[in-house]
Amino acid sequence: MNESPSRVDADRLPVLGLLMLAAAIFVCVTSEFLPTGLLPQLAADLDVSTADVGLLVTVYAGTVVVSTAPMAKLTSRLPRKPLILLALAVFAITNVATAFAPSFAFVVVARVIAGVAHGLFWAVVGAYAAHLVAKPMLARAVAITSSGATAAFVLGVPVGTAIGTAFDWRVAFASIGVSIVVIGLLIARFLPPVEHLVTLATGEIPVPARKDPTLVPVLVLCAIIIAIMLGQNSFYTYIVPFLIDEAGFDPSATSGLLFLYGAAGAAGLLLVGIVGPRHPKASLIGSFVIVALSVLVIGLVPLATPVVLVSLVLWGIAFGGGPALLQTRMLQSASRALRDQASAWFTVSFNLAIGGGALLGSLVLRASDVGVLPFVESAIILVAVVVIVLTDRMLSRRAARPVRESAARPAA
Repeated sequence: MNESPSRVDADRLPVLGLLMLAAAIFVCVTSEFLPTGLLPQLAADLDVSTADVGLLVTVYAGTVVVSTAPMAKLTSRLPRKPLILLALAVFAITNVATAFAPSFAFVVVARVIAGVAHGLFWAVVGAYAAHLVAKPMLARAVAITSSGATAAFVLGVPVGTAIGTAFDWRVAFASIGVSIVVIGLLIARFLPPVEHLVTLATGEIPVPARKDPTLVPVLVLCAIIIAIMLGQNSFYTYIVPFLIDEAGFDPSATSGLLFLYGAAGAAGLLLVGIVGPRHPKASLIGSFVIVALSVLVIGLVPLATPVVLVSLVLWGIAFGGGPALLQTRMLQSASRALRDQASAWFTVSFNLAIGGGALLGSLVLRASDVGVLPFVESAIILVAVVVIVLTDRMLSRRAARPVRESAARPAA
C-alpha cells in the first residue's frame, strides 16, 4: 500500500497517530527497564550478583549512546515509519532470544543488539510528533506520546515483574516480545507517515549544525538531562533490592509498589499536561526539587512504611512529567533543521545518564550498601536543579543581548 506523508494541520491533533507512537514508546521503555524489576530472579538463575545484573542497564544504555548518532546520520534521509517498524522487529527478536538465553553472556549480547535498535528508534520517534503537529500543539502532542513511557512504568514493568515473580523471568521477556509484535502490526496499520526533510527555498544554503543559533540551548539542555537522569537511575535501577533489603517489604509486594510508583507518574504526567504549558520553568524546577526531597525522605526513614509509601507516590508524581517537560523544551528550543539531530542527542543524553546511573549505583553497592543510593540521587538531582536555574539566567541574558545591541545602534 502506497502512503503519502501526512501534512501538518494547525487546527487538528492526530490523536490516533500520537497514540501509536505512545504504544511504540511503551514497549520500548518496558523492554529497556524490565531487568530492573527482575534483578533477584536474573541473578539467581544466571548465577551472577545483583550488581552484575544491574550492569545490563549500563550495557544497554552504553550501546544506545554509541549507536544513536551514527544511526541517525546513516538514516537521516530514509522514511521514518519503516525505521520504527524495523527497530520494533529487532526489539521483539532480542526479547524472545533473552527468554531462551543459556548464559549471562548471551543476555548481554542480546541487550547490545537491542541497544542499537533503541538508538535508531529514539532518533526517529523523538521528533516524530513534531513532524505530525504544528508548533503550538507540540506540548499536547508530546504529553500524549510521553504517556507511553509512563504506561511502561505503570503497567509494563510492574506486570512484567509480576509475571516473572509468579512464573519465571524468561516468561516475562517472552511476553514482552509477543507484545511488541502486536504493537508493531497496529503501528504498520495506523501510524501516519511523515515528511521529515527540510525543503530549502531557492538559493538558500543549509546551515551546518555547529552554526545553528539554537545549538547552545540544545547542548545546555543535554547537560541538564544527563545530570537529572544520572541521579534518578543511580537509585531507581536498584529500587527492588532497596525495597526488600532496606524497607523490609516482601518480594511479592514489589510489583505492586512499582505499579504504585508508575500510577503516580501517570498522574504527574497529566498534571504537567495541564500546568506545564502555562508555567514551563516553574514546573520543571518544582518537579525535580520534589523528586530530590521525596527520595531523601525514603533514604532517611526506610522502615517507616507509611512515610515510604507517601514519598514513593510523591516521587512518582514529580518525576512522571519530567521527561515530557524536558522533551518539549528540547523540541521547542531546536530549530526545525536541527530537530532530528537534537532528538538524537536527547536520546544519547538520556541513555548516557541511564547507563551511568546504573554503573554509579553498582559501584556504590560494591563499596557500601543499597541504603546509600537514595542520598546519592537526592544530591545529584539538587545539583541539577541549581544548574537549571543558573543556565536559564545565562541563556536569557544571551538571548537579550542582540536585542539591546540593536536598540542601542543609531538609525541610518
